[in-house]
Amino acid sequence: MKVFRSLLGGTLAVVLAASVAAYYWTRDSAGSARSRNPSAADEALVDTSQLQRAVSLASLAATRDEQAQAREAWQLADHELDLTYAAALREAEAQAAAPTAGPLRQLSDRIADLKLRVDADQKRVDALGAAGGDDLDRAQAQLTLDQDELDDAQQDLARDGGDKREQLARLLQEHASSDKVADQDMKFPSPAPTGTMREQVSAWLAMGDYEGQLQAAAQAATAQALALLNQHNALERQVPAQPDASASTARLKQLAGQRKDLSSLDERIQDTRQLATVYQRWSGVAETRRRAVLHLLLGSLAAILGILLATVLLNQATRHLFHAADRRRLHQLRLIVRIALQVAAVLAILLVIFGPPTQLSTIIGLVTAGLTVVMKDFIVAFFGWFTLMGKNGIRVGDWVEIEGVSGEVIEIGVFKTVLLELGNWTETGHPTGRRVAFSNSFAMERHYFNFSTGGQWLWDEIRATLPPGGDPYEMARKIREIVDKATEADAGEAAKDWERVTRQYGAREFSAKPAVELRPGTMGLDVVVRYITRAQQRNAVKTKVFDEMVEVLRQPAMSPKQDAAEQLPQNRR
Repeated sequence: MKVFRSLLGGTLAVVLAASVAAYYWTRDSAGSARSRNPSAADEALVDTSQLQRAVSLASLAATRDEQAQAREAWQLADHELDLTYAAALREAEAQAAAPTAGPLRQLSDRIADLKLRVDADQKRVDALGAAGGDDLDRAQAQLTLDQDELDDAQQDLARDGGDKREQLARLLQEHASSDKVADQDMKFPSPAPTGTMREQVSAWLAMGDYEGQLQAAAQAATAQALALLNQHNALERQVPAQPDASASTARLKQLAGQRKDLSSLDERIQDTRQLATVYQRWSGVAETRRRAVLHLLLGSLAAILGILLATVLLNQATRHLFHAADRRRLHQLRLIVRIALQVAAVLAILLVIFGPPTQLSTIIGLVTAGLTVVMKDFIVAFFGWFTLMGKNGIRVGDWVEIEGVSGEVIEIGVFKTVLLELGNWTETGHPTGRRVAFSNSFAMERHYFNFSTGGQWLWDEIRATLPPGGDPYEMARKIREIVDKATEADAGEAAKDWERVTRQYGAREFSAKPAVELRPGTMGLDVVVRYITRAQQRNAVKTKVFDEMVEVLRQPAMSPKQDAAEQLPQNRR
């Protein structure tokens, strides 16, 4: 055990030293929006993943430095998305062409006719504007009707995929509106609490996932920059440095659009590269915060190890402190001190891990629960005292049996009952001189026997082996006469006492008459005598009955004829 305690103390000391060293090694680290779900059309036409990722990560930025990186990432991703929308619109304009057949062709022709009708209606309204009257009202109503029909047809064409420009324009308008709301309502969370070890572990694990998301976002931005660069290089190879002098106007417009696309791709490449750099810086800031949390976590671990080491050392100190004490009290004092040290250590460790309870109701509940657990025996003993003082309890001077110990009650306290122990009641019944104390909880949780009810009656028993050669039935008859004569008065009074009890509670009646039985034994036949007697007089009665039984058993064995012959002269006399 000494080797084990020394090894335990040494191990705790080494681990504590390592924790303290790590705590000081990480000490430098201690000082340092709203998401939108894109629609299905947005996902199909424009890639908004960069902005979504920036918005999602911004909701995790807790410190000022992280929030600055989050704002910059948000702005870069938003600018890159604006350029993406603009490029998609130019591409849709360049690819726009009237459908050649099918329902889309019919819808396109209808839109063209409606546009001509709307222009004609507008000219008529302008012409009738000065005259006024019913003709003007009729012309304005017709213009409104044709304009609504044109808007509905254009929406139908956009819904069926025939006008990509209309869809992109609508999505770009929604994006611009949401940006204005996001700029006004850009909120960041507060740093997670790290006051207790439990909170520190939770924050450290969350920061690990946070850094992983930042690294993934940086890799995604880098991959998109590379893809845009490849797209730029492919387009640049298609655009000539100088257009032909004979190029048509349409060709020149096409080349101008491609140059705009190249310029837009350059800006998008720059934005995505900067975005990857911002995510890397953001990850570095998050790593600094994670190291700060690790610093606090190591401090809490060092505190716990320090508490454990102090407990081990104090345990060893108490062993030497009580070495010279009285040996009869040494074990008790050492046990009390060790329990107190262990309880204090457990409470201190719980405070480090979970912290002190902050709510008054929680504190009261914990204190009440702790006192109930600690004071359980005292509380049960106190209520047991009321039970013992009741009608069916015990009194000083009663002969009782509690938890297998028999004796006379000499003291009934609020928490303890004291007996003067008696020897085995089937043998002598004399006091042993020992005082036995019991917690009064036995009256609530267990049972006890009180032999001092009414006349303090109890059953006693005598067992003896019959000598060989005699008539066992005759001996049993004579012994029965002896017992009847010796216990006749007590049996009558006991029957009266028990009759009152059975009448009160409705229980069946008891017989107080003695009983004599013959049973086979190892040496022949045994006679067993059971009789009722007062508890205080049992020894005297037992001695008297036993002496007369011995006289009967000592008589020489006679045959039934000899016994009849002896009885005949006596009868004549």
